Amino acid sequence: MIKAQNIHKTYGQLEVLKGVDMQVNKGEVVSIVGASGAGKTTLLHILGTLDKADTGNVEINSTAVADLSSKKLSQFRNRNIGFVFQFHHLLPEFTALENACMPAFIAGTDKKEAESKSIELLEFLGLRDRMQHKPSELSGGEQQRVAVARALVNNPAVIFADEPSGNLDSASAKELHKLFFTLREKFQQTFVIVTHNEELAGMADRKLVMKDGRIIQ
Repeated sequence: MIKAQNIHKTYGQLEVLKGVDMQVNKGEVVSIVGASGAGKTTLLHILGTLDKADTGNVEINSTAVADLSSKKLSQFRNRNIGFVFQFHHLLPEFTALENACMPAFIAGTDKKEAESKSIELLEFLGLRDRMQHKPSELSGGEQQRVAVARALVNNPAVIFADEPSGNLDSASAKELHKLFFTLREKFQQTFVIVTHNEELAGMADRKLVMKDGRIIQ
């Protein structure tokens, strides 16, 4: 599902990634751990097409993303990749349902179809009675579950998560961690998760450890 070869990235004089190679299989849950500054988030952003490597190649679902024009890359990202960040980035003026629909609307999906899919996901995530609430009326755990629904609405091949439980209390974090594996079983999605949470990292099918811009195990 994901193949990265010899990924290098430098910001100014700082070499952040120093030749990263990795592969992730379809339906696999992979965690990436390491100290702050190891390059985890930079790698995740490059894999997720939010940033470009200086050198090296990234393929997602057999597509070489570097070969895509800016417009094609945006379309590819919208349809094939979902993101869950530490900060949920919900739009405050819209309801949970409207927030979940956003990627589908951007993809040009019919409003009725987008809402139907979003409702299905929000109900699956235990938010049946919270769909018309705005983010300020939801708990932190509920907001993050709305963000998960938004990530899933276009049925992407890959979900990238960056410290997804970093802002949650321990009970909400446990719920979210279990949810990722339930989603994998239900939708066969592939997950790549950057985390400092050792419990979540240990639950993954594989744990990759980064140090000084390289994967060391």
